Amino acid sequence: MKNRLTDLNDHLFMQMERLANEELTPEQIASEVERTDAMVHVADRIVENAKLNLQACELVAKHGDRFMKHLPMIAPPANEAAGK
Repeated sequence: MKNRLTDLNDHLFMQMERLANEELTPEQIASEVERTDAMVHVADRIVENAKLNLQACELVAKHGDRFMKHLPMIAPPANEAAGK
């Protein structure tokens, strides 16, 4: 995984393909369902994190730099900011 949302999308679709495999035994289906549940749980957290980052970016876009000090996840590192 390359840690991009498009990669997450690819993994979820691959899991759907595994679930659709008609040659799976009932035990294999149960295992894939358990795996799917775990993947969906992690994917939900990743999507929520992406939404939070987008909200922070929107806040800065709408209200300017006065909020940057409160949003360290989108501010440049301290040593980079000092060099400017």
